[in-house]
Amino acid sequence: MSEEGDKLRELAALKDREEEITIDLETKSSWLSHQLIDSHENISKDFAKEFNLSLTDAKKQLDLFPGEYQIDGIDVPTLVKNLRKHRRTLKGENKLAFTKGITNLINAYSDHLDDCVKSIYWLAPYEKPFREMGFSEKDLFKLSKLECGDKRQELVDILCKYWENQLYRKGRPYNEKYSSLSKHMINNKREFKKCMKSIHLNPTLQEVLDDSIVKAVCDYPGISARQIIDILPNKLQKRVSHNMISKSAPRLNIAIADEQYYKLPDLFKKDLYSYCAAFIDSDGYITMDKSHNPRVGMVATGNRGKAFLKELHKSLGIGKLVLDEKSPQNTRPVNRLNFYSQNDITELLNKCRPHLRMKGAQADVLTELIRMKKSYKKTDWYKGRCGELFNLMKWYNHSENPNYDWLKYNINVEDISKYESNCKMSMMDSLEGIKKDVDDAIDDLEEVAEEHDLTEEEWESVDDASDYLFEHKVKKNG
Repeated sequence: MSEEGDKLRELAALKDREEEITIDLETKSSWLSHQLIDSHENISKDFAKEFNLSLTDAKKQLDLFPGEYQIDGIDVPTLVKNLRKHRRTLKGENKLAFTKGITNLINAYSDHLDDCVKSIYWLAPYEKPFREMGFSEKDLFKLSKLECGDKRQELVDILCKYWENQLYRKGRPYNEKYSSLSKHMINNKREFKKCMKSIHLNPTLQEVLDDSIVKAVCDYPGISARQIIDILPNKLQKRVSHNMISKSAPRLNIAIADEQYYKLPDLFKKDLYSYCAAFIDSDGYITMDKSHNPRVGMVATGNRGKAFLKELHKSLGIGKLVLDEKSPQNTRPVNRLNFYSQNDITELLNKCRPHLRMKGAQADVLTELIRMKKSYKKTDWYKGRCGELFNLMKWYNHSENPNYDWLKYNINVEDISKYESNCKMSMMDSLEGIKKDVDDAIDDLEEVAEEHDLTEEEWESVDDASDYLFEHKVKKNG
């Protein structure tokens, strides 16, 4: 009985383990299906972070391609072709049985190709249009090894265009539009095949050079172009110049400051405003001065920080760079990217706000302040609310400092919750809604004036126009 019980318990444990593995696979598959099309390297990093794995383990788990289907070293299409040739020599029952065997082999190979398509995580969601492109097992192997995010996006874009044209064509009668959509679908197939031919698994010389430059800059931050050339393989050194390396830097997400090269984080290129938000949270500030002017800035030290801020300034297209300031401690020079303009700050905060984790409340304060400054300076509550926002900003920026002197600015910390609840955003929304209604009504009156060709004397006031409306619209319709 004890042996039987042990076996049952072992079977139950195996069943539980099977369920755990199944749930784990479904979770990972679901996560992959919701990811944006990106390079294999970036997806692997995100996958490792999401499921707490090492990068090596993450790459192994993402490599699910079944491998080539062969029988005695011969691929199935070749084998089927040979079998069909041999079938011509057979007759009667032998020929029928042989045909059934070929059909079973083709069905098994078809199932294998299905598994291959599903194993390519970035392609699987687009399986339906992909099947109509025409492909071989070698094509699937090529796609499973494709790591370039741009090339993946190009292929998926073609598949989506084909699918869209197919959906538009469905159910249409055969006419000019049907023929036009069919022609687009044929062109999409040609584009897809052309794109497939351009994929080379063996890296080109340019790709090897790019990888070597990136590796050199990552291994030795602040390296110069001369030093990069010196550590390149001999076959590449003769093909490279300083000018080529500097021109390649933006494409390889590398920043340059004082002829020193630094690799920018992947997030910089992947999501600029998410990177900006992280920069502001860690090494930036959101504040307002005593005159209630909004201020946002990012601070970085040394040549590396200088390179990052210069690239940020170029990519954002707003802000003012202040470089190589002397630090109070007389250490590395300080570099700043400051934002003073209300329009610049509004643009920056609107795009960074969803990504801010530590300074979101400060961003909300500036958003309310700028909106008040633009349209509500003449209201009786404007000055009072500006003072409250100033106190709120001080609180959000210094509440974690137990030694901060609140009396210096006459701030009563017990009033903070009252300031927060006194937000004017909803009031401004209502006022702007009323203003829009009034503007719409005036537009209607002006249309009436144009329609009936009123003179300036007849159009002296809104009251006269409303009276005219009543006489010509209400009474007439009544």
